[in-house]
Amino acid sequence: MLKNRYKDLINQTFFFPRHGFEERNNELYYQDIRLMDLTEKYESPLKFSYLPKISTQIQNAKRWFQNAIEKNNYSGSYTYCYCTKSSHFKFVLDEALKNDIHIETSSAFDIDIIRKLASEGKIYKSTFLLHNGFKTMDYIQKIAELSKDGYENVICILDNKEELAQLGSTGIKKAKIGLRLATNEDPNFLLYNSRLGIRYDEIISFYKEYIQSNPQFELKMLHFFINTGIKDTSYYWSELARQVEKYCELKLVCPELDSLDIGGGLPIYNTLGVEIDYEYLVDQIIYTIKNICDDRGVPVPNIFTEFGSFTVGESGGALYSVIGIKQQNDNELWYMIDSSFINTLPDTWGIGQKFILLALNHWDRPYQRVNLGGITCDGMDYYNSEVQENQVFMPKINPGEKLYLGFFHTGAYQESIGGYGGLQHCLLPAPKHILIDEAQNTTVFSSEQKAESMIKILGY
Repeated sequence: MLKNRYKDLINQTFFFPRHGFEERNNELYYQDIRLMDLTEKYESPLKFSYLPKISTQIQNAKRWFQNAIEKNNYSGSYTYCYCTKSSHFKFVLDEALKNDIHIETSSAFDIDIIRKLASEGKIYKSTFLLHNGFKTMDYIQKIAELSKDGYENVICILDNKEELAQLGSTGIKKAKIGLRLATNEDPNFLLYNSRLGIRYDEIISFYKEYIQSNPQFELKMLHFFINTGIKDTSYYWSELARQVEKYCELKLVCPELDSLDIGGGLPIYNTLGVEIDYEYLVDQIIYTIKNICDDRGVPVPNIFTEFGSFTVGESGGALYSVIGIKQQNDNELWYMIDSSFINTLPDTWGIGQKFILLALNHWDRPYQRVNLGGITCDGMDYYNSEVQENQVFMPKINPGEKLYLGFFHTGAYQESIGGYGGLQHCLLPAPKHILIDEAQNTTVFSSEQKAESMIKILGY
């Protein structure tokens, strides 16, 4: 039997089967779904959202934090917030809100979404609403209106000092606020300090001068966001400790401060070549916070997280077919897909993001190294080893044969960055998008984009 089959490569290279992925009869299955059924029913290109994965991620994180709290005798509470910027789609919020979660926002239009969900009985007056980001006056006005309308746990997290006066100018009577700390960036980053948040060494003086004796405000939360997310690196643990130290320092002069938003989400799987020890990461977070607070003689804070990509990222996938083969020189073989990476998976183009990539069929064929090309006229519309740490290998096919492939865990950011429903590069249509529920029922959320919609936007 051949030992250079695609299935041999996958089994030898990755932890496989894993995370809902498995091979049956030389085809890929995901969560017991034969993915070729989707391409046969809906054709490619298409995107899908497997909604149960959203709830699974939330419940897993809640369990990990609860276990760590019990293990470390941690007296504070844990609150899971979903940061809407990762995906604003209603089907995402509807699924996430089934799990008793709370919300973190980043722009004025988020408040309109909150209002809509509240009118449907999915957000309550007791829901924590954390409002982050650099704020326009419109955003601040809408935050104040939520508080005036009786939402009990609205917390406006100040990104800069000027926002305090702006919030005060709305006439709000007793505003719960948070302060965002500017973090040190990863040593490999181009900048030393984050542009977001208030300077680390100015937090205490700002509180004493403008908040401490002002009856209009109550400081409840300190917030920081580490761009790399939660990772088992010396940078992450040292930065976490530094921020907790500042919480302790501020708590000594601000008794009403009782919450710490640790920001920066848990990692998701963008390869099947690693295993992530989530329980260890969460346990170390709780241990670190408790240990520093105990050393400083400060009560531990209630912990808030704002997980976006972790919540929704692993629920998404994009399926394509190979519609052409091009041998451009002796070393460069191209499989051309029936869509565009720039349009449908913009992170692969913009930041060199990689996703789990697997063939859907022909797993019994020999494999070969390929480059994957999109069909726009842009030279950067490709996916290969230059933008992915691992080389791309796909089953060999002959001209005229159909090969389908899928990118997985693509559920965060790709639609908003790609301009969902708007203009697409080279006027290529956005693919159809289907939703899959727990019973594996599929429904079309949006059909493939039509020429009329783009023509209208362009003014014709």
